[in-house]
Amino acid sequence: MSISPLMPVYPRCDVRPVRGDHCHLISEDGTRYLDFAAGIAVNLLGHSHPTLIGALQKQAETLMHVSNLYGSPQGEALAQRLVDHTFADTVFFTNSGAEAVEAAIKTARAYHQHEGNEQRFELITFNNAFHGRTMATISASSQEKMHKGFMPLLPGFKYVDFNDLEGVKAAIGPNTAGFLVEPIQGEGGIRPATQEFMKGLRDLADEHDLMLVLDEVQCGVARTGTLYAYEQYGIEPDIMATAKGIGGGFPLGACLATEKAARGMGFGSHGSTYGGNPFAMAAGMAVLDTVANDEFLGQVTATGERLRSRLEQFIGNYPELFEGVRGKGLMLGLKMKVEPRPFMQHLRDKHQLLTVAAGDNTLRLLPPLIIGDAEIDEFFDKLSKGANDYPMPESD
Repeated sequence: MSISPLMPVYPRCDVRPVRGDHCHLISEDGTRYLDFAAGIAVNLLGHSHPTLIGALQKQAETLMHVSNLYGSPQGEALAQRLVDHTFADTVFFTNSGAEAVEAAIKTARAYHQHEGNEQRFELITFNNAFHGRTMATISASSQEKMHKGFMPLLPGFKYVDFNDLEGVKAAIGPNTAGFLVEPIQGEGGIRPATQEFMKGLRDLADEHDLMLVLDEVQCGVARTGTLYAYEQYGIEPDIMATAKGIGGGFPLGACLATEKAARGMGFGSHGSTYGGNPFAMAAGMAVLDTVANDEFLGQVTATGERLRSRLEQFIGNYPELFEGVRGKGLMLGLKMKVEPRPFMQHLRDKHQLLTVAAGDNTLRLLPPLIIGDAEIDEFFDKLSKGANDYPMPESD
């Protein structure tokens, strides 16, 4: 048996997109799909957005890559924008979310080791979290399905239940360097942290001189109605990983940090050949030009509230399928009473509606942030038809 040219690590479905049009994808056979997956929260401006296309075309004509051996006017400009809009004082650019989390982990460890506390290397992380697929980021996750075949894991991570502040307090020890947490668990089922939990983590970090590291790879960049989700909790992290939406579809991530947190990250401590290349910086600037303003963020909040309100009314018609709605802004989850993956496949294959399955029996709704009433109406038309003709699994 011969292996496929694309390494078979994904069970790819039969949808084969070749073109995007606003909030729709068109497959090679011409089928048109309503995209409420957005490349797993990446295509926040939808497909074929003129601002993003124009920025990339213009940059492609001038300079795409030079490496980080030279000064970077483009990188400096985007870093300054991020510093101006967030808690951060400094930024390291990466190509992906996993790399951004890796840089965040290194930054947290380096802070303590720069201070002479070499024993403080351990990050407390949370059950059902997802931080990426590198060795460090799978080690930061408690999910055994991601560990299988890749043992031994890297040391330096301790798992506690999400939203369990007392569990965190009990886990703090002489090796603790900080906490690594998603303000809203994405893969884990669109589970928002509680206000008490996030505030408690910040207070514990201050009390013990620990690093509060946020993974906002999925929930960041306007997805929840603020530029970053931490803003809604009234706290600031020391370090934060961001990616996905920040490039609007172009591979881009970043590790943001305060000056204090970045003390250990001096010359030679980290690097990336592609990270921060001019092409990626043009994408990031175009995204921020579009989303980093009160009007756009207010629109995301209002659209999210309309979508959520209609969902809460809708699910009452199908009590055998749906349990509840959760999330913030346009990062919403439908908690289901059945396995979400077969339902997701049914919506995709029978009704041309793209969504994303997640943990905790949750169907993720991650549409482009530019959806309007027409797309919401189309979504409910497809969801309603899908719920009506879904063949319910036989109960045991």
